[in-house]
Amino acid sequence: MSYGRFTATIVTSTVAMFGLMYLNTYALDHVSYSQTRTWMALLMGAVMTIIMMLFMWSMYKNKTTNPAIIVASVVVFAGSLWLVRSQETVYDVNYMKATISHRSIAIMTGERAHIRDPQVRKLADEVKNTSW
Repeated sequence: MSYGRFTATIVTSTVAMFGLMYLNTYALDHVSYSQTRTWMALLMGAVMTIIMMLFMWSMYKNKTTNPAIIVASVVVFAGSLWLVRSQETVYDVNYMKATISHRSIAIMTGERAHIRDPQVRKLADEVKNTSW
């Protein structure tokens, strides 16, 4: 098996996961770049790499490359988890732009969910009214 193909699969899947995180946004114009979503996509890609490598270990015969891929994935996982949890790279404008997509999800959920409780309905309406 080709490590190049394996790498292409991981990169393509990670990029796809990044894009998929925006599918539950209420409106297309609410989509804006989010560093946090980038770190989350990298985190998921790292986990997927480890899982795939462990399941396909026997298909890839290089006894040096296989463990190196696992170690590199653990490093990417740890780094992206730290970035997600610390928000170290997120500043004012980044925060505000990322919040648009996040609030958009809350608006979509509040509008489309079958909310029966009056207090919950009020909260959903307040989220929508204070978001814009």
